[in-house]
Amino acid sequence: MIDLEAVVALRAVATNGSVAAAADALGFTPSAVSQQIKRLERGTRVALLERAGRGVVLTDAGRQLVTSSATVLAELERIEADLHLAGGPAADRGPVVGEVRIGVFSTAVRGLLVDVLPKLRAEHPELRVPLRESEPWETIALVASGQRDLGIVHRWGGVALAMPDHLVETPLFTDVADVILRRDHPLAGASTLTPLDLADEDWIATFDSTICRQWLRRLFDGVSNAPRIVHESMEFENHLELVRAGLGVALVPRMGRPALHDDLVAIPTAQPASTRGVSAVHRRSQADSPALQVVLEGVRAGQPGFTSAQSSDAR
Repeated sequence: MIDLEAVVALRAVATNGSVAAAADALGFTPSAVSQQIKRLERGTRVALLERAGRGVVLTDAGRQLVTSSATVLAELERIEADLHLAGGPAADRGPVVGEVRIGVFSTAVRGLLVDVLPKLRAEHPELRVPLRESEPWETIALVASGQRDLGIVHRWGGVALAMPDHLVETPLFTDVADVILRRDHPLAGASTLTPLDLADEDWIATFDSTICRQWLRRLFDGVSNAPRIVHESMEFENHLELVRAGLGVALVPRMGRPALHDDLVAIPTAQPASTRGVSAVHRRSQADSPALQVVLEGVRAGQPGFTSAQSSDAR
């Protein structure tokens, strides 16, 4: 009999690219993940991993097992959800128990989940909701592979965000990003700013691998030599401080953004507007899970963590 827990570990290696990264995603030690996969190899009598330099890659048999197991694991999730539903209406089934693992981008951690998670813990004390911060593409991969149960992702403008067929996407709300400038900047009095207005500015931005950076590049489509990225940081709070120091301008979302210092102003972009749709994603096989539905409803009811005092009106 194939050890399904070990199959999940193998799938995590395939998704994350290494035993160490898989262990981090699953909350195990690398040694524990290695032992699970060795046990799986003994049970199947085939090699599932092979050395590649200092790391490992899946063998053909390992890739086949990962691909074939997706349907089985999805069916087990459906069966588990059906068992929860078998007791009748939710009011008759007692407290919601179990674990819903969330993958979420950084601004939604402080702008949304810091309010949602305490409420869920108070209302459902036997429900565990651990979170892991990750970029939207990684979150989708983690949910699709079964390593996270619910993902909170964002999609900027026309930047593509591929969604596998076995995932369900639930729109939550729209966030807005403003250009942050020093109050003494020549453009600080504008009501909106276009890419042409900002073509000659020095920019502070997130890393090139992020979806936010991709949107910044898309914003300047058709404008030569822009944006000129001078400083890179993954933390938007750092962007604000670098702008305040006179080292450039930055595009910072409103959700999760602290109140701006008096030295700074926030101005929205136009032609195009910088907006991002925020969505929740989960596997279709979990649609009837009471635990997942409770968390999803909590997230849908949550309010983004920004106010008018942090928007463009605060100039």
